Amino acid sequence: MRLLLIRHGQTPNNVSGALDTAIPGAGLTRLGHTQAIAVPPALGDERIAAIYASRLTRTQLTAAPLARVRRLDVTVTAGLEEISAGTLEMRADPEALRGYVDCLVSWVHGDLSHSVPGGMSGHEFWECYDGAIRTVAAAHDPESTVAVFSHGAAIRVYTALATGLRPEAVADLSIANTGMAVLEGDPDIGWRLARWSSTPLGGVDLLDHRAHDVTGESVEETSAADGEPPLAP
Repeated sequence: MRLLLIRHGQTPNNVSGALDTAIPGAGLTRLGHTQAIAVPPALGDERIAAIYASRLTRTQLTAAPLARVRRLDVTVTAGLEEISAGTLEMRADPEALRGYVDCLVSWVHGDLSHSVPGGMSGHEFWECYDGAIRTVAAAHDPESTVAVFSHGAAIRVYTALATGLRPEAVADLSIANTGMAVLEGDPDIGWRLARWSSTPLGGVDLLDHRAHDVTGESVEETSAADGEPPLAP
């Protein structure tokens, strides 16, 4: 299977740096809608059999243009949501951001027992997200390509764990709004990272360099924006 994990378009909270992870979440900015409209032509060479999205509004809005062009429904699937910020929800202060990112770093280093304050552990995240991906994979032929619209931190952590990326490589990964990870394989035999697109599928002109996009930035970028040295691996 070819799995296109596509991050949603920009939201107001991606601009301000707030940890917006709860359902239904914010909608898209004007730039976010433009990014979504640019997705279908960017995926013109992909033979997409189905389109999935999380339960958050922003992924469904981002998936809509591709669904219209391909004449496919968007299947909303539980488990594809962003990693919950727990008691840090909607905070944008450096302490909250470091608490959130430190947890994700722990997970990609193998400590899935660590939990976001008031939120989920790595084991709970894996069970939910991998369970959703297994549901998607089971519904399609092994040679199919499916598009899954999801979230920055969730895509990065799942890709790292599912493909066995080295933690130091994960720390360098960023994924802008409508960036994409392409995984090939299946949940049982394992996944291979075939492509990582850090920039929007519509091109670098759709980047917003002024935004403090916490769940899409690399660990180093988040730390620098907070005035701190890069987080320890």
